[in-house]
Amino acid sequence: MSAYWQLTLAQLKLFIRNRQVIFWSLMFPIFFMVMLGSFFSNGNSISLSGQVIDQDNSAESQALLQAFTGQTALELKSADNEDKALDSLKKGDQQLVIIIPQGYGQALAVTSAATPNANGTAAQVVAYYDETNAALSQIGLTVVAQIVDGVSKQLTHYVPVVTVQNQGVQSLNLKYIDFLVPGIVAMMIMSNNLNGVAGQIASWRERGILRRMQSTPLAASTFIAAQITARLMLNGLQAVIVLLVGSLIFGTQVNGSWALLLLFVVLGTLAFMAIGFIIAGLAKTPESAGPIAGFISFPLLFLGGVFFPIKNMPEFLQPLIKLIPITHLTNALRQVMNVGADLTALWPEATILGGWLIVAFVVASFTFKWE
Repeated sequence: MSAYWQLTLAQLKLFIRNRQVIFWSLMFPIFFMVMLGSFFSNGNSISLSGQVIDQDNSAESQALLQAFTGQTALELKSADNEDKALDSLKKGDQQLVIIIPQGYGQALAVTSAATPNANGTAAQVVAYYDETNAALSQIGLTVVAQIVDGVSKQLTHYVPVVTVQNQGVQSLNLKYIDFLVPGIVAMMIMSNNLNGVAGQIASWRERGILRRMQSTPLAASTFIAAQITARLMLNGLQAVIVLLVGSLIFGTQVNGSWALLLLFVVLGTLAFMAIGFIIAGLAKTPESAGPIAGFISFPLLFLGGVFFPIKNMPEFLQPLIKLIPITHLTNALRQVMNVGADLTALWPEATILGGWLIVAFVVASFTFKWE
């Protein structure tokens, strides 16, 4: 037992004395979180802007202009020069340009005189939109259509025969930073253990440290247990620090159980440590261990839902995404932090991470080499 604790303490001292390890394993994730959190601190708000040009200058067109500029869903400002407005639209400075054409008031008067309109036409406005940003422009066009529809119903004294009764429920009111922080914790766990274990073990093997350990009465299980304990302590502390920084700076919180959150930190650490041992066994040199670990970990950052929702990924990637461990680690951490889910809801994530842990350690036991 004394050898186990001495190796654990020695590993922790190595972490503390290596300033680069401290920076890249702790400070970099915190810096990354603060940077992205500052950029997206307003959540998923969308800014829509445009201009309205009244070429008719009638009482009817002025009423429509007031309806456009008086609402808050879409920032529409009155303008006079159509060419300048369209040029600004082409440059991407705004999303919409709405023209109330000359003769709008007269056409509206003719339309209102008969129900339905005798010639089948209606007063019209023209909406120009940016085709290079069709998704955002479509939102603006929907708002414009609602405004025009509301004005039309007022003019025709429309009385709806079917109505909607709105009933609000409590919302979590989550922002992007609430999505990001659990992903940062998962990224840190993966990087520290998958990349860190592979590089360190490969380096110790090349320098002969593992060979000298093998020549002592030290059991391989004691060596591996000490590695696991030291990294569990380090990862647990780092996860708590990142969560506290996120709470102090951005107001994120853990709505679920801290014990359950740390349980998934432990499962994630063990699973990625096992994968790191496999890479260390396959890599012949420390120089090759780094690229192999990077080749595996880099795609996982984007496929595992660290920065982007998994549901937005391409359909053909979904089966692969549902198999990789970081997907279930990020989902479990988010569910505990944001929703307050318990183990009865997260047992599939715990099972899959446990399965990765068992399979990877079995494989690592065959690939691990002292020399």
